[in-house]
Amino acid sequence: MSERSKSIFGNVLPEKVHKKAIRSRRKYTKKFGDDSRENYPVHIRDNPVLGEALGVKDIRLEGEGGADFDLERGIIVGNIRMGFGHYRISMAMASAAKALGYQPYWLDLNSFPQTTCTKVISAQNDLYSLGSRLSKNPIFNKLVWEPLNYEGFRALSYNATDQENARLMATVYRNIPKEIPVVGTHVWPAQAAIHAGMHHVVNAIPDNWPMALHLAEGSVHTIQCKNAYMGYKILNGFNGKKVCKAMPKGSLVYTGHYIDYELVSNIESDCRKRMERKEKGAPMRFLLTIGGAGAQKEIFAAIIRHMLPLLKSKKAALYVNVGDYRNVWEDLLCQIPEMKEIATEHFENYKEASEFAGEAMDGEVTGIHGFYHSNIFEAVYITNLLMRSCDVLVTKPSELAFYPVPKLFIKRVGKHEMWGAIHSAEMGDGTLECRDIPHTLQMIDLFLEGDELLSQMCDAICSNKKAGLYDGAMNVIKIAMGLKSNNRKG
Repeated sequence: MSERSKSIFGNVLPEKVHKKAIRSRRKYTKKFGDDSRENYPVHIRDNPVLGEALGVKDIRLEGEGGADFDLERGIIVGNIRMGFGHYRISMAMASAAKALGYQPYWLDLNSFPQTTCTKVISAQNDLYSLGSRLSKNPIFNKLVWEPLNYEGFRALSYNATDQENARLMATVYRNIPKEIPVVGTHVWPAQAAIHAGMHHVVNAIPDNWPMALHLAEGSVHTIQCKNAYMGYKILNGFNGKKVCKAMPKGSLVYTGHYIDYELVSNIESDCRKRMERKEKGAPMRFLLTIGGAGAQKEIFAAIIRHMLPLLKSKKAALYVNVGDYRNVWEDLLCQIPEMKEIATEHFENYKEASEFAGEAMDGEVTGIHGFYHSNIFEAVYITNLLMRSCDVLVTKPSELAFYPVPKLFIKRVGKHEMWGAIHSAEMGDGTLECRDIPHTLQMIDLFLEGDELLSQMCDAICSNKKAGLYDGAMNVIKIAMGLKSNNRKG
């Protein structure tokens, strides 16, 4: 399988690149061991958080239970815990699979601590999280972080190294039936599936800035935005100024945004309720959701300070989801003691938090509502539940840039994310990226002062739905299951 680090879509790489990729794999093997001959038993269990909502079953390599896969209706959603984004996209895929009558299986390659696979991913995840936090330093961000995320990950040489490292992850798939389709919401689960001999693999690319990082040759690549199609098709800039051989026909498909069925099917109703709240002067609801690296605390603090008078006078209300970063909430309370007077904590009790989200759809909401869950599924999915009853989502322009809710974009973490805000602004469902706090606060005021921004975004979201913009997850599942069906016909 070393050929995948020698040539990518017919683009032959220099021998030094190939040798460097092999050294990377050997380094991880030396550090974490070689379990390529291990025969990990596979077990299936209900996901305690997403099982009821999305019909998700977890694939585990430890514990008790059988591995009775549904070979007709089963589809694997392969992912990793790296920030919240890949989990969120995976939830959208699982939601679409359930809506289409299939059985989604959740395979997190970063959840098996006994495997070399998880050890390798965890090591790289730690480095990425560190970089995200250090990016708050403007010098580090300018000289290291943004160039790495924008140009470093763009190079074919980077993909060659990933292809070699992914060979260490293939063992996880050993006892999974090869005919079950796999949708990877990060490139490593897709690459590992190909190395493991899985027959039907879809690589759901999350970003719309084309980068070689996201290539998993042998799979069908899907993208959310048409403006990214040509960049991926010709591997634009992936080998410096050289013209690359293009991706072959059928290997790249535009699908639309990867969004949960529950959100898409309720777009018109949710937008109508937003405008009704605005018309009757109810507190305008802003949802602040922190990313998986916890890097937006300072911006959150500035927004809360700015909005305190409006929160107290019931002209605005806040949902603050700190995910699984309780320290962020504690720090906010220390920095802004006045928060305590009007804050309600929805911590760890997911049932209560879910009920609040449901009641907020038609009920009144005032003050600040904080959400924290140590369980990663709860930490991520509560945002989905709160999204429907919020008026404006305040987020960095990452995976949430594609969601059908009015959005205010704060400063990105990594230059590749800026294209999420650009795309959203073009589609009319989000603001431009506010790259500093004064512009962020200006945008908050613009949303509060009148109905122009909210009305325009709600209209755009409803129009985008009619055009099929938010049907990406459904289309990805159809493609994955279609690979299996076409194989049978062949």
